[in-house]
Amino acid sequence: MSKVTVVGAGNVGATVANVLAHQDIAEDIVLLDIQGDLARGKALDSWQQASIDHYSTRIVGTDDYADTKGSDIVIITAGIPRKPGMSRDDLISTNAKIVTSVTESALKYSPDAIIIVVSNPLDVMTYAAFKSSGLPKEKVFGMAGILDTARFRAFLSTEVDVSPKDIQTILLGGHGDTMVPLPRYTTVAGIPVTELVAEERLNEIVERTKKGGGELVQLMGTSAWYAPGAAAAQMASAILRNENRIFPCCVYLEGEYGMNDIFLGVPVQLGRNGIKRIIELKLNDAEMELLKTSAHHVRSVMEVFDNMNLV
Repeated sequence: MSKVTVVGAGNVGATVANVLAHQDIAEDIVLLDIQGDLARGKALDSWQQASIDHYSTRIVGTDDYADTKGSDIVIITAGIPRKPGMSRDDLISTNAKIVTSVTESALKYSPDAIIIVVSNPLDVMTYAAFKSSGLPKEKVFGMAGILDTARFRAFLSTEVDVSPKDIQTILLGGHGDTMVPLPRYTTVAGIPVTELVAEERLNEIVERTKKGGGELVQLMGTSAWYAPGAAAAQMASAILRNENRIFPCCVYLEGEYGMNDIFLGVPVQLGRNGIKRIIELKLNDAEMELLKTSAHHVRSVMEVFDNMNLV
């Protein structure tokens, strides 16, 4: 059995811990937050749920990194949430400092842990964790594509009136308005989505997917948490179970897709040691141009972090 630490006991972090506990594959989950009583309270609430929902994973809350010692996976959700009118890029200054500090503190007690970043702006926060960790790229990556594809699949499910279980898709690029959904790689029970949804309507759904996070911020006044939390938990589950599943994740590229020295969303295979391999899709010219545009945007934000000289 394994140990997982979730840093940040806000809506997203608490959801990660709770969803992962329900899967009953980790022996211990530590929910850590600078507001120690908040973490302890949410962890206790989830632990009291265990007998009702039949899981044995023990959840504890803390504000002391010493309690995270020996973690196999550290999931970072800490940071200020996105507010109405605020872009992900607006978050960088504050959240970069938080993510850098969290990474260094967690690795002090779990030097071999795999790091999954959820904090926004996702691509650059993953870069911040990677730079401050000193770990190989296979062990530091971000949750973005699973959430974005889940939103795309939800919209398509509603449009076609089928179960979201039957929809498979992939997307590339940064987490935000420049992401690159790929209808050409999208199927409904093996049927190309282009045979079921008209091109104009499909384009509208793609655009809604790109702005999916912003739509929820406008509706709720803060960032989403159920789907992001479940997405991060799914990544951790695939690692702990050594499932070798293929997910779109934010990873460090060294030549793949013609990109170098950048964190960007691409499909990868996840196993016990983290990223087992990066999968390169054969993109057409239009798709590659969209990916380059997304990469340009991500790189500009990475440069903002570099200029902060935090690591």
